[in-house]
Amino acid sequence: MSQLVLYELDGCPFCAKVRNKLAELGLEYDSRTVPRARSERTEVKEISGQTGVPVLVDEEHGVEGMPESDDIVSYLEETYGSGVENAA
Repeated sequence: MSQLVLYELDGCPFCAKVRNKLAELGLEYDSRTVPRARSERTEVKEISGQTGVPVLVDEEHGVEGMPESDDIVSYLEETYGSGVENAA
């Protein structure tokens, strides 16, 4: 089971942006599709404090519910991408 969990919605361009970064970095993740109706996204609300997607959970690094695709992409790059190699 992957340590990464992505809460997403089919057809969401922001979710696709995060999925593309995950694929580019060769990261495995569990996908959780959320309901279309924001009022039914209780699990996402509990995790991130809001109902928008995408939301990333990375248990290994203590990320319990990161919203905003740009922030997620930056985090993935810094944590799992070339940013890690450059810091060494």
